[in-house]
Amino acid sequence: MSYNTFGHLFRVTTWGESHGPALGATVDGCPPNVEITPEMIQHWMEARKPGQNKNTTQRREPDLVKIMSGVFEGKSTGTPIQLMIENTDQRSKDYGDIVEKFRPGHADYTYWTKYGIRDYRGGGRSSARETASRVAAGGVARAAINTLAQGVSIRGYMVQMGDKKIDRSRFDWDQIAQNDFWCPDAQMAAEWEDYLTWLRTKDHNSVGAVIEVVASGVPAGLGAPVYGKLDTDLAAAMMSINAVKGVEIGDGMAAAALTGRDNADEMSMGPNGLEFSSNHAGGILGGISTGQDLVVRFAVKPTSSILSTRQTITKAGEPAEIITKGRHDPCVGIRAVPVGEAMMACVVLDHMLMHRGQVGENQGSIG
Repeated sequence: MSYNTFGHLFRVTTWGESHGPALGATVDGCPPNVEITPEMIQHWMEARKPGQNKNTTQRREPDLVKIMSGVFEGKSTGTPIQLMIENTDQRSKDYGDIVEKFRPGHADYTYWTKYGIRDYRGGGRSSARETASRVAAGGVARAAINTLAQGVSIRGYMVQMGDKKIDRSRFDWDQIAQNDFWCPDAQMAAEWEDYLTWLRTKDHNSVGAVIEVVASGVPAGLGAPVYGKLDTDLAAAMMSINAVKGVEIGDGMAAAALTGRDNADEMSMGPNGLEFSSNHAGGILGGISTGQDLVVRFAVKPTSSILSTRQTITKAGEPAEIITKGRHDPCVGIRAVPVGEAMMACVVLDHMLMHRGQVGENQGSIG
């Protein structure tokens, strides 16, 4: 029984460990004749890779993707695409102290309890390093989406670090690429910078974050009742990302505070067809896309690896203290942005292919 694969028709299997020789993804179900080059995938890998600035882990990996199969003369062949990313900057000696100890907040204890063996070097499969494979697979998904439906864009950004939230009245798409935090609010980005510097250098601590991912231009009709809902698969995909502890679609939990009058996205006919007055539903009704923006948010917990003494136990059940050494993200949510985008791309493509297989073109029309 294996749980390393996700997707229905567009299927992604990730493999490899944080401190192994390599990691990667096997992508099956990509349509043929999709233009795919290493450079196209590398563009997305550059956004996630570690060591790019002082606000992320200082482990330095080039994250160079090698396409091992499934692509010929720059186009997908319809056969499995094997993607490999070599690890080059492992520092396994940093983890010698946790061979017998369980790090609080990590998966050490649960992996040991379940399997009776664990890769203590950086957490093995439970490490956020695994997400590099997802971003590579997401690059393939984006290329296929562009072939099937022009005009789809997927963009992510941070909306909260700790208790510090962006001011949406200052939201500026152009600002996202101008700071280390994927933040659309320049003023808040500066505040986050000061806060994270203090947290990292003075308090030896870490902090959580909230990421929002928006897919625009997604056609209406994707998703199916009742167990194939688009929002079901989006929530599962985001929840599967390391350190994610909560997922929202549209208004999410905030919808509980609304009345039915406030929550309903009213409809009318405009010059270009159906228009909605709002998007509380996050672009999904009854598990099926409406054609509006798909809006997903997920909460990432604080990095558990911190340079502060914590209480724990050993495998023998003895009390112990531990300080987690190594190179870690003070806010892992920063590098989770491109991962969320990749998972959105994989799910959207998967549902495009399922929709095409079940009904072809949309069956209902307006007007």
